[in-house]
Amino acid sequence: MDSALEQVSADGSWNLDRPHDECGVFGIWNHADAGALTALGLHALQHRGQTSTGIVTHDGKRFHSHRGIGLVGENFENKRVMDGLQGHRSIGHNRYATTGDVVLRNVQPLYADFAFGGLAVAHNGNLTNATLLRRALVGRGCLFQSTTDSEVFIHLIAMSRFATVVDRLTDALRQVVGAYSLVALTEDALIGARDPLGVRPLILGRMGTDGWVLASETCALDIVGAEFVRDVEPGEVVIITDTGIQSLKPFGKQPSRFCVFEYIYFARPDSIVEGLPVYEARKRIGAMLARESHVPADVVVPVPDSGVPSAMGYATESGVPFELGIIRNHYVGRTFIEPTDNIRHLGVKLKHSANAAVLQGKRVVLVDDSIVRGTTSRKIVEMVRQAGAREVHMRISSPPTTHSCFYGIDTPERSKLLAYRLSVEEMAARIGVDSLAFISKDGLYQALGQEKRDARQPQYCDACFTGEYPISLPDINDDDTRQLTLLTEAR
Repeated sequence: MDSALEQVSADGSWNLDRPHDECGVFGIWNHADAGALTALGLHALQHRGQTSTGIVTHDGKRFHSHRGIGLVGENFENKRVMDGLQGHRSIGHNRYATTGDVVLRNVQPLYADFAFGGLAVAHNGNLTNATLLRRALVGRGCLFQSTTDSEVFIHLIAMSRFATVVDRLTDALRQVVGAYSLVALTEDALIGARDPLGVRPLILGRMGTDGWVLASETCALDIVGAEFVRDVEPGEVVIITDTGIQSLKPFGKQPSRFCVFEYIYFARPDSIVEGLPVYEARKRIGAMLARESHVPADVVVPVPDSGVPSAMGYATESGVPFELGIIRNHYVGRTFIEPTDNIRHLGVKLKHSANAAVLQGKRVVLVDDSIVRGTTSRKIVEMVRQAGAREVHMRISSPPTTHSCFYGIDTPERSKLLAYRLSVEEMAARIGVDSLAFISKDGLYQALGQEKRDARQPQYCDACFTGEYPISLPDINDDDTRQLTLLTEAR
């Protein structure tokens, strides 16, 4: 959801040694407590973004909104704030920023007044032609208030010559390139949309007889008591009004390329993603990892929390006991003291502690979901060895991350990826393990119910492992000015 303008932090580096999804979206139609339920839905989706959050409601006459920096609880546990979010329909957004500069103007949902009335938009993903579109729109007189590519939707809708808001939004969707799921709220409709390849998730749920919910994951339905209906299809636009639901499919049908990292890391374990329970998928990935690369060991230890289900699957398949050899402190956010390099080096211990009683004298298999820069992995391995582990073998429930993501996942530039620069053996030496192995690409696909990865037409978006980007990257290819030319021509 951030443009190329926001892809690096203030010091030119990426802030965390872990991939991050950039947002979660939620929308509800026809419920008396729409604002409060949206806050609950966003709470369930907090794992998808922790930098900022916002809610826009409509009471039948007026829009109401609150947007703020920080977590859902920090913004919406205030009774005065919630009392101001009146109405029977609402949308909300959690954001993870790829930049250290977090400002209120970038917090979603974004809102604007048009000739047809008000419109609020919340967006998950990344537009790969946002810079070209922004340049063209500025050339036509548009004034941007934020640096997020989500604002491109607002201006494209404003510039459209179509009459209805649905036609204007569809017109905007035809001009953008990228991976996205989107919820929008007008005075008389709740709208959801997914990109033509369905890279980013969006699901439809029902509340009672005439209430509806749109959300990034099914865990958001569970917390508000909604019933899962179906996934919004790739390339589909869903319009919810008082008369019911309308489905539009303005794009030609294309093979789905859902983000495989949702199964590996991003989605909450209790969600069901594209028909497959995430918890079960991760256990199956761990079992496949054990079949492919097991070594003699005494304990299988997850790197919490995302490594837990895969470690359980690994332990069951290998017959090696599963133990919580690393304990995570769930009450630590940002490191709050960093006065010296020595103290800064202890940062990982604020979040993870070794359980020496489990690790002492043991041959340990550490299971984690990915290795990005390798700095956190190295510190965790050091911590496990200091606790007395005799051997440390790391097993990763994804293939090596060798390429950057341009579709809404916060990953470093390619030169900073450890797997791009080093072989597996060199990576093992760098992070200090006795052995290192990743699940194979075919093994990952088999764990997810496929025979193998179809090299001609992969079933998922796995560009971070393969470099095979299914959606074009106009902003990356500077000589690609087709979108710019198209927009600057009079229509």
